[in-house]
Amino acid sequence: MPIQSQAAREAVGAVPGIPTDADGPVFRAPWEAHAFAMALTLYERGVFTWSEWAAALAEEIARAQGAGDPDTGETYYQHWLATLEKLVAAKGVTSAETLHRYRDAWDRACDRTPHGRPIELRPEDFE
Repeated sequence: MPIQSQAAREAVGAVPGIPTDADGPVFRAPWEAHAFAMALTLYERGVFTWSEWAAALAEEIARAQGAGDPDTGETYYQHWLATLEKLVAAKGVTSAETLHRYRDAWDRACDRTPHGRPIELRPEDFE
């Protein structure tokens, strides 16, 4: 399916390393597409520019490589997500503390949810 949004086309042109095929970005798992879509939405809302995003992503990838990431392409969207989290915290969209709180809540919700069932956050997941 071809790239549909102008923002997605801009991202592919402005951000080096996005895995693509003839139709546009390629994702190995649904969460990668979700991370990509979140970045597009934040870009469209003016939270950051693509050049700002590309610089932050390059910094995150260099940090990961310095820590031993083999740079095989399999971790690209892990770096994308880490960059997304850092930028939204730096821009004041949310805090790093809130991101960690929600990540922990999702982990608890995942742990109690049987395979194949929808994961639902409950108030106790935040305790």
